[in-house]
Amino acid sequence: MTYEQLKLDNQVCFRLYSVSRLITQSYQPWLSKLGITYTQYIVMMVLWEQDHQPVNDIAKRLLLETNTVTPLIQRMEAEGLVRREKDKADARKTIVSLTPKGQELEEQAAEVPSCMTQMFAEEGLDAEVFNQMIPSLDEIICKMAKK
Repeated sequence: MTYEQLKLDNQVCFRLYSVSRLITQSYQPWLSKLGITYTQYIVMMVLWEQDHQPVNDIAKRLLLETNTVTPLIQRMEAEGLVRREKDKADARKTIVSLTPKGQELEEQAAEVPSCMTQMFAEEGLDAEVFNQMIPSLDEIICKMAKK
């Protein structure tokens, strides 16, 4: 190979991509039981933290574009998890709220993080390794999101 910097093994981005994909994939058995995808799960977490949010705020929190989040929320509405309505103060804004079904899902989803921690332990991965990465990942996210 002519360019050492082009080797896959020399890429941080590939490691981050791979870890992200593998962890997201690991959530699937638990999320399937809930009837939701990983992206729906993270939208739900945003709404469980604070219900009745504009689509734009949800997108910003997830570091996604509004045009990515909108069809996702439309599917979630069709599944009865959320409802959308125009903001009474500003009709340009769409407010997303949990339905009773979406609220009930929170209790079922509460076990997912501990199931993931247990799965990591069964794979020989110490949860502390992940916890130690959080500040570094947060720093990268913070600095990269400013672009």
